[in-house]
Amino acid sequence: MDSGQFPVNQTVDTTIAVVTVYTDQALVTRRGTVSLTGQERSLTLTNLPITLQPESVRVKGTGTVAVRLLGVQMERIYATEPIGDRVAQLTEQIQQLEDQRRTLQDGLAALELRRNFIQSLSEKSVDRFSRGLAEQRVNLAQTAELLEFVGQQHSDLAGAIAQQNQALRELNKHLSAIQQQLQQIKTPRPKESYSVMVSILPDGAGEFDLEVSYTVDRASWQPLYDLRVDTQTKLLQLDYLAEVTQNTGEDWTEVALILSTAKPGLGTLPPKLNPWYVDAPLPPPMPAAAPMMMQRARAKSASVSSDGMAFDEADFSDYLEDAVVGSAPPAYAATVVAATTSSDGGIVTFQIDGNNNIPGDRSPHKITIFSHSYPCEMEYIAIPKLVSFAYLQAVVTNPGTGATLLPGQANIFRDEMFVGTTPLENVAPGQEFKLNLGIDEGLKLERDLVDRKVDKRFMQDKRLITYAYRVLVTNLRDQEATLQLIEQLPVSRNERIKIRLTRSSPSIELGELGKLEWRLPLQPKATQEVTYQFTVEYSREIATVIGLDV
Repeated sequence: MDSGQFPVNQTVDTTIAVVTVYTDQALVTRRGTVSLTGQERSLTLTNLPITLQPESVRVKGTGTVAVRLLGVQMERIYATEPIGDRVAQLTEQIQQLEDQRRTLQDGLAALELRRNFIQSLSEKSVDRFSRGLAEQRVNLAQTAELLEFVGQQHSDLAGAIAQQNQALRELNKHLSAIQQQLQQIKTPRPKESYSVMVSILPDGAGEFDLEVSYTVDRASWQPLYDLRVDTQTKLLQLDYLAEVTQNTGEDWTEVALILSTAKPGLGTLPPKLNPWYVDAPLPPPMPAAAPMMMQRARAKSASVSSDGMAFDEADFSDYLEDAVVGSAPPAYAATVVAATTSSDGGIVTFQIDGNNNIPGDRSPHKITIFSHSYPCEMEYIAIPKLVSFAYLQAVVTNPGTGATLLPGQANIFRDEMFVGTTPLENVAPGQEFKLNLGIDEGLKLERDLVDRKVDKRFMQDKRLITYAYRVLVTNLRDQEATLQLIEQLPVSRNERIKIRLTRSSPSIELGELGKLEWRLPLQPKATQEVTYQFTVEYSREIATVIGLDV
């Protein structure tokens, strides 16, 4: 550097080029080009958002001249917003309103003057006409005409004055609001931002492309899905969406967008089937006034199993989830684009092509990641003990070459009809998942208790009750269907009560917590019968079995 030259600082104009959005923050990359003379010792970027994490700032660059990056300094800036144009605009509006107010006030003064004149004329005329009538110089008709004229004038002026006052009040209200706006604007309001100063040492003159990246808070994304099932073609149209929200303090305009899972759910489901428990009743309480009887009762109860106590029904939560009614789906206006998907060590990344605009307005903005069609199989599920309808399910396999479906809310459509919203769990490539499509009236179910027999004979001090049920399933459609039929037996919580499945057709094994599950192929327009029988055996010491009121 010549002895006559001084160090130069340049302010670099940059634009946001790439944004990588994570689940709770975003990585912003800015780029800008600057012409170096060789005398620069620092480059400054201004008006960076206050949500920026200072320790995350990274700088690099390339150019036609060698440049050494020596360091980065951060400074928090407090500035006032430019208000000159807005102040001038509001001041002009206030002047116009004040001119209108003066015009209204002058008009109101003229009306008041006319009304005062009519009032004075009326008072003087009464005296003159009274004397004129007495002296017979005026008649009654002339008096009536005068009174009519005075009254009409007074009424017209009163109405005009009222309208003028109303207009003046409205104008004053408007004027006061604008004056308040002007006062608020003139009040200095500091706007915080960050300034980044990059110390450099160029070898000479040339063009230099500067790239600065930093992490900001108040940004996130989450996956959403539109799942459209065509029951005729047995195809699932899956629209993989991303809902991006940011309030970082700057707009992302025409940027390349990257979505990453790295870290720096009455729907359409059938109702829940709870276990069916039976038990023996508690012995009646002993009178408090009989201490000897209580002592005998305690001695006797010491030999009785505590399993005979009352119980609370437990949730049968391992099989079905509660149904949740879905809300109307949002209308997506996003253009369908394809995303480049990559996965590394469990981290999934989507690189969105095209220029994306995400303003920092806190509103969710939906972007389509991709849209694919998958073949699916249809099957029914029914729990006739709870509802006499069957629920339709679509069984889909995520292709082995497909993208991982991350956990998110899914809007489900069946033949273009919205049926509900349900949470979609993580689905890896090659993994099967099911979509519940709601009630389908193509199957008719009838469930009846066909036999209940009490054997009152005591065999080895035991009593036996036999139950038999029949379920009729009718396929009303013209296509073959597959049905998963769920029934259940009671579950004993007392070792003196035994439940046994004695017969089933078609034959099946008893599952956990009394669950019976058939997988039935149903022919078109055909009816199939399912029957099962079970027994409840309990000791004669138990007078009543709780829970058998079916």
